[in-house]
Amino acid sequence: MPGQIALVGGDEFRRGCEDMDREIMRASGKDPAKVVVVPTAAVTGPAKAANDGATHFGALGGDASQLMLLERSHAEDANFFGAASLADVVYFTGGSPEHLLETIQGSPFFSALMELVDEGGVLAGSSAGAMALGSMIRRPRAGGWVESLGVVADVAVLPHHEKRDQVETSKELQASAPIGLTFLGIDARTGVLGLPDNWRVVGSGRVTVYQGSEWQIFNSGDQLPTGF
Repeated sequence: MPGQIALVGGDEFRRGCEDMDREIMRASGKDPAKVVVVPTAAVTGPAKAANDGATHFGALGGDASQLMLLERSHAEDANFFGAASLADVVYFTGGSPEHLLETIQGSPFFSALMELVDEGGVLAGSSAGAMALGSMIRRPRAGGWVESLGVVADVAVLPHHEKRDQVETSKELQASAPIGLTFLGIDARTGVLGLPDNWRVVGSGRVTVYQGSEWQIFNSGDQLPTGF
């Protein structure tokens, strides 16, 4: 049975994330869940990010560890990342989505992650980690929107969305974003968990779904609409 994907809006491993992260571990079907925190995106402080994540999930009852996969050579060395292949949950921290993409896109590590999900594991990402799991990310310096990992097809993640106004965001997306994408505006300490056509909101905030000129707001426990 395929596993699940968790897209989190940011502020990972902080107070207010506990119920959401228990749900993420529960989605693996394992107790305790083996959680591997991967701080690839956290270019300015990967050791702290990894330690914060492992400590957080450990306090919630997980069997938590960290994988310091920080450069491309790590993602190409199966001996280096092998432990993550045995995880029940792999969780990418926030930071730089560009560095995360450059490090793992098209790598043996990424292939191993896809196998993990196919076999029932959970793949999670927060902020930059969530952005990378979508199909495109907004990078103005790169000419607007660029392709991402595509784990979730036809979806782009807008993290830390509690800081944004829905009306203004909708106008911006209609003016500059690629046609045909669904945009998930995800508040910090909030996520969507599941698979396409079966997403539900977890955490303490809200998720705004933008499609074309329309947008809808969903709260914790809500199912997102199908068909995107």
